[in-house]
Amino acid sequence: MIKKLVACIGEYKKYAILTAVVMVGEVLMEVLIPFVMADIIDIGILGNGGIAYIIKRGILMIAMALLSLSFGALGGRYAAIASMGFAKNLRKKLFDKVQDFSFSNVDKFSTPSLVTRLTTDVTNTQNAFMMLIRTAVRSPLMLIGATVMAVTINAELSAVFLVAVPLLAIALYIIMTKAHPRFVAMLKLYDRMNADVQENLVGIRVVKAFVREKYEKSKFSNSADSVRKAQVKAEKLIILNAPIMQLSMYGCILAVLWLGGNMVIEGSFEIGQITSFINYIGQILMSLMMLSMIFIMLVISRASITRIIEVLDEEIDIKDNEAGTGIPVEDGSIEFHNVSFSYVRDKDNLTLSNMDFRINSGETIGIIGGTGSAKTTLVSLIPRLYDVLEGEVKVGGHKVGDYTLETLRNEVAMVLQKNVLFSGTIRENLKWGNEAATEEEIIDACKSAQAHDFIMSFPKDYDTDLGQGGVNVSGGQKQRLCIARALLKKPKIIILDDSTSAVDTATDSKIRQAFKEKLTGTTTIVIAQRISSVSEADRIMVLEDGRIDAFGSHEELMKTNHIYREIYESQQKGAE
Repeated sequence: MIKKLVACIGEYKKYAILTAVVMVGEVLMEVLIPFVMADIIDIGILGNGGIAYIIKRGILMIAMALLSLSFGALGGRYAAIASMGFAKNLRKKLFDKVQDFSFSNVDKFSTPSLVTRLTTDVTNTQNAFMMLIRTAVRSPLMLIGATVMAVTINAELSAVFLVAVPLLAIALYIIMTKAHPRFVAMLKLYDRMNADVQENLVGIRVVKAFVREKYEKSKFSNSADSVRKAQVKAEKLIILNAPIMQLSMYGCILAVLWLGGNMVIEGSFEIGQITSFINYIGQILMSLMMLSMIFIMLVISRASITRIIEVLDEEIDIKDNEAGTGIPVEDGSIEFHNVSFSYVRDKDNLTLSNMDFRINSGETIGIIGGTGSAKTTLVSLIPRLYDVLEGEVKVGGHKVGDYTLETLRNEVAMVLQKNVLFSGTIRENLKWGNEAATEEEIIDACKSAQAHDFIMSFPKDYDTDLGQGGVNVSGGQKQRLCIARALLKKPKIIILDDSTSAVDTATDSKIRQAFKEKLTGTTTIVIAQRISSVSEADRIMVLEDGRIDAFGSHEELMKTNHIYREIYESQQKGAE
């Protein structure tokens, strides 16, 4: 665990080391200042040192204070650079890991939880790291230095610490053990609150359409209040640390003033010495307080660190096969050999069962079936978004696991059921399909997807900013842009997962006609709810409960398959 976090310090290691070095200088100056002050009182004021001695020692004391201030300022600057750099590297490492996740890995953590880990949890870890390289160096050195000086001044009076320190250690241990589970519970509630926010923002149009603003406000208020209560519950223990430390500090000062005052009266202790001794008490107890704060911060960040390490340690279930690095996808043929699949990796809970078929390169295949018949699941196995439980999937004559993920997915363009556009211009979004695409290629792809005309209706045409998620285009326009983006990849296989559901039948027909003319050598798989969208396909697959119920042409299925015929007749009646 520690090695993985230390590796994130990277190029900022020198700043972490410099922080520790200047902290040594700051502590040295602060420990020596009370010693010089004692000499000013005992020798310069009460002794026969005179004004010259006082001025000389006073200048030395000012110089030490300025040095201490300079070291402290440098320590703060170096610690800030090191901790922020550490957080940057840690976030990048987490983000890179998440980018390598398969769909099942993302499903395991959930999107809101990953967002919390990349933000709140990293910030908590960053704060803990800053305290470790600064306060965790300063406080022990101050504790040791001040203790040595206090014992040097009066070993007998130093026995006061033997009572205070064990009491503080016991109190701190109780706080730490009780607080950790509460912070773990608080972070889980953070995840839930983030999930509510994300869900609400994504579905804001639905919320407004059903006039559910009051319900959502109430729901978020309850979620936020749960986080507040969890924070209060956790902080109730943490805040006990300060009063316990202060009680101990003031108790020690009272004891020293009482015992030390009697020693001064007896003549065995100088006034300057008791003054510096009280300063050293303050330094010792302040060091202990800082150490306790470090432990408290570690308690808070321990839960966050555990959650971060969970992501970094997550075993990615879909990896590149290094042996297949040089294998290209030769054609768009697809083969399923006795394939079974389960999202929960359980043979008794299958989503797909015994799928066995072959699709020739360049064929147009339609897939139709009821809701929950596993149409999307089936096509997700082709670009290896998920791995099969049993059997094997082949593309271009080779098992999908023999290709690198980049090679395979570059040759399989998939327009998902849920269309996603990113912040930026239309052109930038289209170039996700092919970064090197020329203007002519972009326009040609958009014309094939029936998107060019509406793009040109915008004042800035292809340079129109889409906003986050494409908020300023309709559902049908979004679908057509996603189809154009997929076409720009010039893949050997293109999968349209119900991607024309939001366009009218005339536009759907034009898109299919363009595909027939432009994608003659490309294997095309069309998932649709409308028979008209797949009726012209070479073959049509009818799915029922994760199994192939029939596979043939439109004419064949109309004669032999009652499910297909029922769908056709119901849609024809609806059209009439």
